[in-house]
This record gives sequence, C-alpha cells and structure tokens, in this order.
Amino acid sequence: MKKVFNYMAYGLAYGFWYLMSLLPFPVLYLLSDFLYLLVARVVKYRHRVIWKNLTESFPEKSEKELRDLEKGFYHWFCDYLVETIKLMTMSPSSLRKRMRFTGMEQFNEVLNNGESCAIYLGHYCNWEWITSLPYWIPEHVQCCELYHPLENEYFDKLFKYVRERQNALCIPMQESLRKILEFKRGNKSLVVGYIADQVPLWWNIHHWVDFLHHDTPVLTGAERIVKHTRQACFYGDVRRVKRGYYECEMKLMMLNPKEAEEFELTDIYFRMLEKTIRRDPVCYLWSHNRWKRTREEFDRNWEVVDGKVLRKQKN
Repeated sequence: MKKVFNYMAYGLAYGFWYLMSLLPFPVLYLLSDFLYLLVARVVKYRHRVIWKNLTESFPEKSEKELRDLEKGFYHWFCDYLVETIKLMTMSPSSLRKRMRFTGMEQFNEVLNNGESCAIYLGHYCNWEWITSLPYWIPEHVQCCELYHPLENEYFDKLFKYVRERQNALCIPMQESLRKILEFKRGNKSLVVGYIADQVPLWWNIHHWVDFLHHDTPVLTGAERIVKHTRQACFYGDVRRVKRGYYECEMKLMMLNPKEAEEFELTDIYFRMLEKTIRRDPVCYLWSHNRWKRTREEFDRNWEVVDGKVLRKQKN
C-alpha cells in the first residue's frame, strides 16, 4: 500500500512540477515575489539560522547591512526555487542564454586531450542550472554530478530526471569513485561536479579551515577522488548577472592534483568560495546550518587513530 501511495505521490508531484514549469519567467518571478512575502515575512523560514550565520560571518557589518543581506537572501532563495521548477522544461537555447560559461578555453583543451576535469562548486547562485554545462563542452565528454540520494526512491527519481535532462549524469556519493574509475577504464573523458561545502558527518571530519570567520570542518572526499583519478581541478566562480541570468567562470586550481600537498586543494577551494561569497553574499545558501559542528565538541567526543575518526570511550 505504501508503494502505491508513493507512486501516486510521485505522479502528482511530477504533474504539478511539469505544469508549473510551463509558466513563463515573468509569471514565475511574480510567484517568487509572493513566496518572498510568505517565506520572509510570515513564516520567517529558518530566520534564526540565517541571522546567526550572517552575523557571525560578517561581524564588520552594521545591523542595517545585515538586515539588507537577509532580505536579499530571501529574494534570491525564492528566485532559486522557481528557477529550479522551470528547469524541468527549459530548452537548451534558453539555458545557454541564461546560464553562460566563460574561461572554457583551457578547460576544453584538457578534455580534448583525453583527460578529465573536476569542478569545485558551492551552494551559490543557481547550482542546478550548472547541469547545462554539456552544451559548452566537446560532445564526446560525459558530465557527472555527485549527489546524496533522497530517502524516498520516487522523489529521488523525480529530481534525478530533472537534473539529468541536459545529459549530466547523477552519481550517488557512495558510488562515486567506482563509477568514475569505470569511465576511466573505458577511456572516457569526464567532467565531475563536486559541491564540496556541505557539513561532514562527525566520523568524516579530517580537516578544518578558516571559512567566513568560522573554524569550519570540511569534506575532503572530493580531494581524495580527484587525486586518485587525476582530474584537472577547476573552480566554478558563479555570479548573478541579473535576475534569472548567471555566469560561471572556470578558474584553474591545479592541472595535476597528485602534486598537491594533503588538503591543499580543499584549502584553495574554500579561499576561492569565500571570495565569491564576499563579492555578493545574498546568493549563498545561508539557511543551511553550516556551522553546527564545533571543534570543541569534536575534541571532547572524538579522536583520530591511525587516520580514522573514532568516538572516545566514556569512562
């Protein structure tokens, strides 16, 4: 019975998403403006988390500046929601016009030489539209993005369908290295997107960085994968040109990641991401509880033994 219910829910969600995506952008942005009033003024969606993140990340800003940032974030976040809805039926020509990629000369040169590229990205601007990258690279290259599957298999299938419409393959995180190695053994050039600014689980904390005035635990799995598979590393520096229009500049981080010191790529990425955020803070996902894990709590409850993070035994 549960399976039937989930299947029906999937069909309703698909139909609703599809019909909404047929609305033209001006109507969707009117919807976004209405959502802003609901989310920011009535519901006050995750206000405490957003305000805490902003005040701690920008201690030099006045309360008025911080209020303006919070207001700008809510406006951008509602735009992001309707733009993601639109992704289900957006044409390639519309995506190419609204999500442009620059700095592609060296990027495509690496791919044309039969090598693979890694793109470090953050939860900044519209990361869902980055799946349109296949329109900007050689046809023989396979684009992939790593993602965490949803618990509900039907809704996971729905989101995968939308994300893979532009031929960018979704690879579950737990299968990432195996899948990438399979392509490599088949001499297939890849572009793999890593959104690497998520919160690691306690037992996956191996490195900390200074990020936006926070002592921040970070994921290092992307670095291990790109070193093992020898992917040339680029940073996707995204900016919002105007409402509904974005530009992503591919900036070289390192051509040969095997030469990097341990955690060097991760450090470079977070420095570049912070620079992007400071340029236009409203387009970052401040509603995410990014700094919920502290070093004090980690040191109190966990220890590193032979490179593994283990919970301390209570006396």
